[in-house]
Amino acid sequence: MDKRLVAFERLLDIMDDLREKCPWDKKQTLETLRPLTIEETYELADAISDGDLQGVKEELGDLLLHMVFYSKIGSEKKAFDITDVLNGVCEKLIHRHPHIYGDVEVTSEEDVKKNWEALKLKEGKKSVLEGVPRSLPALVKATRVQEKVKQVGFEWEHKDQVWDKVKEELGEFEEVAQLGDKDKMEDEFGDLMFSLVNYARFIDISPDNALSRTNAKFIKRFTYLENKAAAMNKSLTDMSLEEMEAIWQESKAY
Repeated sequence: MDKRLVAFERLLDIMDDLREKCPWDKKQTLETLRPLTIEETYELADAISDGDLQGVKEELGDLLLHMVFYSKIGSEKKAFDITDVLNGVCEKLIHRHPHIYGDVEVTSEEDVKKNWEALKLKEGKKSVLEGVPRSLPALVKATRVQEKVKQVGFEWEHKDQVWDKVKEELGEFEEVAQLGDKDKMEDEFGDLMFSLVNYARFIDISPDNALSRTNAKFIKRFTYLENKAAAMNKSLTDMSLEEMEAIWQESKAY
């Protein structure tokens, strides 16, 4: 037998054992697993960002366990089982790839994306935005929303137009900031961020990855500052901004 099938069957058997015999596993529901699955997804994202392939392998295993766990609960509810889940995604992939399993011709990745969105609408989706999860982090959600509407032609033609929009939104934010109206400031700041996300797409960078890199860089430099202050037997609260800035600039060399 194919070793992949042997390994997958082993996981299914272990899941059956855990659900029957383990007090913790027996208590789990779809609702209790949900936050754990979200956490595991972020752990996978961290491993990918770190370039840790061993970590990616481990986190994929954890996520796969969750998929099997959900399917086990589904079968207990007589709603669906792992076979239904696998066949369902197989049928969806075949249906949405007519350029592979049918006679549709495509010439680029963009053609594939446009066909994908068109097929989803034919399947009964009322909006191209229907598949964007409500719970997505705002920065990721903005990117996905923009990618979705692009597939139906709702898109700027040139990146210069997008940059002009960024400057326009920055100006509008500066105006309301002078007034001190927090509600309007939040509204305009959101517009500014949305336009920056749009520009990032146009120059083919991930705004989420970019901000993650900046977060990691800031944490590294601030940790250096803390450690250097400790080595000098000083507390950050007792240091002047000028002293901290000097060490901050020093941290950039590391």
